[in-house]
Amino acid sequence: MQIKEVVSEKLQEKYYEIEHSSGLRVFVWPKEGYNSTYAIIGTPFGSIYNHFTVNSEEVRVPDGIAHYLEHKLFESEEGDAFSLYASTGANANAYTSFDKTCYLFSCTDNFKRCLEILLGFVTSPYFTPETVEKEQGIIGQEIKMYDDSADWRVMFNTLVGMYHEHPVRIDIAGTVESIAEIDADKLYTCYNTYYNLNNMALTVVGNVSVDEVLEICDKSLKSQEKVDVESHFPTDPYKVKESYIEQILPVAIPLFNLGFKADASKRFTEQEVAYVDILLFMLASNISPMYRELMDEGLINATFSYELFEGIGFNSIIFSGESREPRRVEEIIKKYINKVKAEGISKEDFENARRAVYGDALSALNSVSSIANLVEDFFFSKRNVFDYYDAVASASVEDVEKVLKNILDTENTTLSVVKGG
Repeated sequence: MQIKEVVSEKLQEKYYEIEHSSGLRVFVWPKEGYNSTYAIIGTPFGSIYNHFTVNSEEVRVPDGIAHYLEHKLFESEEGDAFSLYASTGANANAYTSFDKTCYLFSCTDNFKRCLEILLGFVTSPYFTPETVEKEQGIIGQEIKMYDDSADWRVMFNTLVGMYHEHPVRIDIAGTVESIAEIDADKLYTCYNTYYNLNNMALTVVGNVSVDEVLEICDKSLKSQEKVDVESHFPTDPYKVKESYIEQILPVAIPLFNLGFKADASKRFTEQEVAYVDILLFMLASNISPMYRELMDEGLINATFSYELFEGIGFNSIIFSGESREPRRVEEIIKKYINKVKAEGISKEDFENARRAVYGDALSALNSVSSIANLVEDFFFSKRNVFDYYDAVASASVEDVEKVLKNILDTENTTLSVVKGG
């Protein structure tokens, strides 16, 4: 077992990275004086992982199986993990995203017991034909609920419009038809492939020590052999599939997503992520000229937001919000982006954005959940947390302009609108 101390003198923060004897990668970030502790364990198995080769055998699984597996893993012969957590006073949860599944808890007391529960159910799958079939109705209802959610539909319609073949265009929970194909054997195949401890990472942040975490890991985890797995994703064309998608749902004000599809042939580095964060704040935060113009004309409200949305084989910038004139919003956003590309980035606007992004990033270090989620995200995307902070602090106008040249192609966008009938 190897323990490495990772220190940032600039931030006056440190954490420990541990290669546990079981194969699990463990991160411990002690926060002295904090009352709470937050722990999260994740695996790089999300909704886009529907085609893979394991031990030389090619496997295709139904859409929505990662989310289904998340639901089922809480169950055991003795009951469910939530019942065990109830006696500890901890708050527990889990989620499945496009590229990972994570299980987590936060607590102020009984940390060791909470971690035992977490590692216990995550490493002890219990799937039977009866329990798997029972879950189909529950998840089927969840799928139907999301089908009626305007926020959910406007986002996924954007992805359907941007991507031709990449499974990011498929709903995380799958469809009623696809989950009907899921059985216990398929769940075990996915579990044994992606829930191998050598693929996973545990992050613990808060009022805790390395020794406390390792005590429970040593007690709860057994060594596992690595699994030879290759995940397959289609290469999506650069151009969007559709430039406009509209859906009718009962909403008072139309919702929109404007997605700018970018080259996804390689993942962004932590430095490039930092530069994109600065760029987006400069272009679209509530202190930007574009935002003020949209607000002054009554085209957007406080729901307006933006994000970098990227992963294996997909990369885009998405602006979203409510507007009675989504087409006009699209026009102004594209016009402003082209103006900045033509005239260059204002040094004053850049510096204001850089300082604001760095300030927000520093604030996140006061939250045990923000730190833990950031560490997990960066680990699975092969990025370093402290390198991101250093990149924001030392970024230049030239760095951000270089990134701008490769994203926000105003000729390669999808506008998704959900409006009332």
